[in-house]
Amino acid sequence: MSNLKELTKDQHNNAERQSFVKVLMSGKINPKLYATYLWNQHKKYDLLEAMARVNGLTMDLPGIERKMKIEEDFLELWEDKENPPAIVSSTQEYIMHMRTIMHDPDKLMAHLYTLHMGDLSGGQMIARKVPGKGRMYQFEGDTDALKAAIKSKTTDAMADEAKYVFESAATLFKELMELDIEHYLEQTD
Repeated sequence: MSNLKELTKDQHNNAERQSFVKVLMSGKINPKLYATYLWNQHKKYDLLEAMARVNGLTMDLPGIERKMKIEEDFLELWEDKENPPAIVSSTQEYIMHMRTIMHDPDKLMAHLYTLHMGDLSGGQMIARKVPGKGRMYQFEGDTDALKAAIKSKTTDAMADEAKYVFESAATLFKELMELDIEHYLEQTD
């Protein structure tokens, strides 16, 4: 068992301190802003999960894949089917980075650990706050067993890559808050 959680604690805490997370956890996030977040997450998860499958990383992690659930959540909330939301720079950079590690199972596992453990853990609190059904955070089967299976595939050597994932998430959160704030955020009286 690795110490990956402890080794990435600072980056994890930084991501959680972003304004977007506060808005998300307030339960008052504008559905359009949340859909924009989902659209960007979908691009990341789609590529990551495809690469993880090719490298045999998800075979013994039943129910881990989130791409389709993210897409369902997005489609539930996004009304303008002709014009998708913005794909922010950090998502584009993440996709480019993924292409450089596509054949490195350990680095891909660091991404699965960081993103999917977040969905399994903190995502359970987020699910109660988001607009729509929050399918992204709904896992079938034994979630404790899934967490244990993910953790069993991690090593301390994955820390740098996991830190990258947290830093990318923090940048995504900042970029989302920079998007036309007045247009997206609900007014609170």
